[in-house]
Amino acid sequence: MSSATGSATPPPKFSLSSPTKPRNSNSTLLFLPTKHKKFLIRCELTRGFENNSSKWTVDCVSGADPIHIILKPPANSLQMTSMESSLKNSKRVFLYYCQEMKALAERVAAQSDAIELRSITWKTFEDGFPNLYISNAHGIRGQHVAFLASFSSPGVIFEQLSVIYALPKLFVSSFTLVLPFFPTGTSERMEEEGDVATAVTLARFLSNTPISRGGPTSLVVFDIHALQERFYFGDNILPCFESGIPLLLNRLQQLPDSDNIAIAFPDDGAWKRFHKQLQHFPTIICAKVREGDQRIVRIKEGEPNGRHVVIVDDLVQSGSTLIECQKVLAKHGATKISAYVTHGIFPNRSWERFDHDKGGDPENGMAYFWITDSCPQTVKEVKNRAPFEVLSLAAVIASSLQI
Repeated sequence: MSSATGSATPPPKFSLSSPTKPRNSNSTLLFLPTKHKKFLIRCELTRGFENNSSKWTVDCVSGADPIHIILKPPANSLQMTSMESSLKNSKRVFLYYCQEMKALAERVAAQSDAIELRSITWKTFEDGFPNLYISNAHGIRGQHVAFLASFSSPGVIFEQLSVIYALPKLFVSSFTLVLPFFPTGTSERMEEEGDVATAVTLARFLSNTPISRGGPTSLVVFDIHALQERFYFGDNILPCFESGIPLLLNRLQQLPDSDNIAIAFPDDGAWKRFHKQLQHFPTIICAKVREGDQRIVRIKEGEPNGRHVVIVDDLVQSGSTLIECQKVLAKHGATKISAYVTHGIFPNRSWERFDHDKGGDPENGMAYFWITDSCPQTVKEVKNRAPFEVLSLAAVIASSLQI
């Protein structure tokens, strides 16, 4: 007699016996016919399975001689084995974070049992310089370590760089820096002598991150403003460029008018960055043109009439360009207008310029304005305020930490 379990969990033992009355409630009698006679098999649970509420099942291959019995574990046992295998294959990551990224860090840790949050004490000396302490520094030796950063202002960059430089030197197995928003990405151009490309400067800072035991630091960035900035980084850091567009695609599929959506790009730069990820939607491309002393937005390509148009860009600051696009799309017949940006910067509370379209007035209000939680201060300000909705990067970040 042969058996197959298909599970790492040890199956109960089964034995052949004569047709007698079962000795207890954990025995089961089965008549199994063969070509010549009938056998009676008593199945007895052993190894502590008596207290297990889950039940194994027994299947027999018909027409077989000798008898072949297949033992099937309970479904929940298979699920647990799969989950345990998944956790076993996931590397354990200790995630540190700056103060303003605490909420996002907690959402990232909630995505996986393999991610464990660790804290840093952020204090200052009397002269204002950082007084920092990394908790349980000895406990992360030989471990995979990550740091979730936010360079929301120049004033917080120095203290975070100090931590970023310190963590790989604690004999960690690998180090990942997650910087969802690369803030100087809009300052990479040098149009005349004397312009300072601060994006290059910040890339140099990050490129000097010490190498961990496992090699160069991994840098995770979302929707960097200019793709050429990939080449600003040195060999000591490996930039991994992620995108928030898949979050938008998932959200658009949930809308009741998902089959009537067109994507509008406010300029050619936005089209170059995102059109390949959104190419299955009808496309509208806007452009700024000069009329006399003014620059106005016009539709360069595409037809918004009768559609729910979603304006897509990587970031927004004052919002002037988005508002101009909104007005021209409404004039050309868009029935609804929404917007998506990965990074809602909104300095000086410029998000207040965007109203909710409550009564079918797309020229003056938006149906939705989606942002991610890459800029935590903005998330706090627009929380529960229509038309804004926050799409969290937590799941994507958690996945990137397992690369």
